[in-house]
Amino acid sequence: MSVDARTGAEVGAWAEQLEQRISRREARVGVVGLGYVGLPLAVEFAKAGFVVTGVDISEPKVAQVNAGASYVLDVPRSVLLPLVESGKLRATVDFAVLGELDTVNICVPTPLRKTKDPDMSYVDAVCRQIATYLHSGMLIILESTTYPGTTEEFVLPLLEREGLRVGQEFFLCFSPERVDPGNPHYQTGNIPKVVGGVTPACTRLGARLYGQALSRVVPVSSPRVAEMVKLLENTFRMINIGLANEMALMCDRMGIDVWEVI
Repeated sequence: MSVDARTGAEVGAWAEQLEQRISRREARVGVVGLGYVGLPLAVEFAKAGFVVTGVDISEPKVAQVNAGASYVLDVPRSVLLPLVESGKLRATVDFAVLGELDTVNICVPTPLRKTKDPDMSYVDAVCRQIATYLHSGMLIILESTTYPGTTEEFVLPLLEREGLRVGQEFFLCFSPERVDPGNPHYQTGNIPKVVGGVTPACTRLGARLYGQALSRVVPVSSPRVAEMVKLLENTFRMINIGLANEMALMCDRMGIDVWEVI
């Protein structure tokens, strides 16, 4: 048995067993939320050889996935259909399937409310469903964009109510979704994937899972760091867009071609 560097506790057989199942691509992988983040991720896991189950509350989306018909720009039918036909990927609206899975990636939306804070109702609903079917040896990874502290302060208490211990019987990480829809060069498979776990064992398992399917994984020291990565990325993008817009307006008033300037 290995030892958790943060707590000094022995990392038990559940972590070692799950790591082996992931490495052999025998882990049963689940993705909750089959939108522009979740479906491409599910496809990458299926392409890597995992048997993947997608879960969504939308019956039309589930029906389309099971028919091999993509509704996401970055997932062509020519890629999706063979995975469905081979049994590597299927979708369902039945959350009871969570009880059969080894890993679950949460990719549900967190839209901003009128008060500019994130609507956590979708994440809350999914975590309560996962808690119902939580079992030893399960890895849960939150990908939904949210505020630093969410994983440990919001998600973890919902899961630990079942009596299982994080880092021992189950494992919890945050990994910010990072997609650029429509970009032919950078997509889910080759955009670096940041992951931070509640314990080192959690981080190791999260990194191992992503490492089987994605080209580069960047482990960080905690979920808070991973959550802040997404906040910095979004802020950086917003500031640059704002700067470009202001420059365009100024150039227009001065009779200058902003594209020539750029």
